[in-house]
Amino acid sequence: MSKAADLKTQRRALAHAATRGSILEAARRVAARDGSREMSLRGVAAEAGFAPAALYGYFSGKDELLLALAADDLSHLSRAMRDATRGGGPGKLSAAASAALGVLRETESVAAALGALPANGGASEAERLFNGRMIAALKVLSEASGNRAATRDEQCDVVLVAAAVTGLAMLARSGRLAALGFTADEILARLDGRFSP
Repeated sequence: MSKAADLKTQRRALAHAATRGSILEAARRVAARDGSREMSLRGVAAEAGFAPAALYGYFSGKDELLLALAADDLSHLSRAMRDATRGGGPGKLSAAASAALGVLRETESVAAALGALPANGGASEAERLFNGRMIAALKVLSEASGNRAATRDEQCDVVLVAAAVTGLAMLARSGRLAALGFTADEILARLDGRFSP
């Protein structure tokens, strides 16, 4: 391939990535306004300034767009947890879980994306990306708890912690946690006590 053709290919790839990114940002705004579950490709296209059919050059449908949005949010969640545990010391799991709770309170894309995943585990690129980012978030939780996740039981504990944090976020977001008479900090302290060394 000639240098000119290589540069043209690189420019095209950069432009595609930039447009895809702007579509994701438009989807994020629509999801914040209307809710992730109510987000439509038509609404996202209008927000991004595209014709609805143009989105199909970047995403095969709403489910793939939702998975991509959730994958981005999982990356943000992993970074937030990692940043929260940088100081070390006791309470790392509680700090990581609290950071995750903060991110999950602000977005519902991860919960909505679970409904977009095929029941039998497909092999789309969007699903692989989502799964990879979910595994990365689980690894951060594992590290924060001091759990090596080397055995099946240890891996199960990490998933249990993640499920507890996700459920806690849903209860807090809906106001049900306060209605039950609990605070997130109270639950996170117990979680830390049960799953940290």
